[in-house]
Amino acid sequence: MNLIKTAQETFHIEADALNKAAERLDQNFLDAIELILNTKGKLIITGVGKSGLVGAKMAATFASTGTSSFFLHPTEALHGDLGMIGKEDLLLAISSSGESEELTKILPHIKRFDIPLIGLTGNPRSSLGSYADVFLDISVEKEACPLGIAPTTSTTLTMALGDALAVALMEHRGFKQEDFASFHPGGALGKKLFVKIKDLMRTDNLPVIKDTTTLNEAILAMSEGKLGTVLIVDANDTFNAILSDGDLRRALMQEGFSLEHLAIDYASKNPKSYTNTELLASEALEIIEEGRIQLLPITTDEGKIIGVLHIHDLINAGIKSK
Repeated sequence: MNLIKTAQETFHIEADALNKAAERLDQNFLDAIELILNTKGKLIITGVGKSGLVGAKMAATFASTGTSSFFLHPTEALHGDLGMIGKEDLLLAISSSGESEELTKILPHIKRFDIPLIGLTGNPRSSLGSYADVFLDISVEKEACPLGIAPTTSTTLTMALGDALAVALMEHRGFKQEDFASFHPGGALGKKLFVKIKDLMRTDNLPVIKDTTTLNEAILAMSEGKLGTVLIVDANDTFNAILSDGDLRRALMQEGFSLEHLAIDYASKNPKSYTNTELLASEALEIIEEGRIQLLPITTDEGKIIGVLHIHDLINAGIKSK
């Protein structure tokens, strides 16, 4: 038994079905797009079994790409959830045979409320095909399943058709990267485009010391601050130096080292800092990476420290540079 050959045949069967479906797209597809675009309410998707699983994925794709949508199981609809469908909504129903019992039972009620219906089925003469205002063909020559029973090619085609509708709608609406991110604020793209310095910077209990502070006191402040760094300010509280644990290690190697010396004598003068708290965190990460630093102090235009941005906070928040 050549299982690789079996797997390859599955790919070929499903790819062939997708290519044929692409070639037969016609005015019905455009009519479906028009119906969705003109819907003032929500696009509600329904289906049973594997069609239902595909429908749930389609609803999630539509919802995340600018088309307000949710999935409704037809059985739940029969037991009260029909009330979730409003007069300004649009129903997209999926059934390969077009005769799924739970689905066909709700169709008369859908038409009674004069709710537009897009039917995805392989049989235009089926109950679903007959009730549909727009029919989209999801027929396939054969399933990839060797028994011809398990929904395989048909579910792949149905999902691809849903993606095609979603992508066409995105294109028509001019849906941009920023729009996508707004629906995914917790995702990588959302974080990249919306999370700012002010959202992640630390502002409390900052390890700030005066330029008259000794190393002994600086080490205590560094330990309490838990950032491996202390920020040094002058008599006017203007930021002018930074002392890291690396600076301390290098100081230990110097002849005449003493903990009674001033911390600023071993600190890095005129360190990198930033003032614009509206800067995207992803851009701040670039500054940190390019400067080969771990901590970016945030100050006012006058040089007063208002917070710090640590590379570990950026990484833990899932921020990535461009």
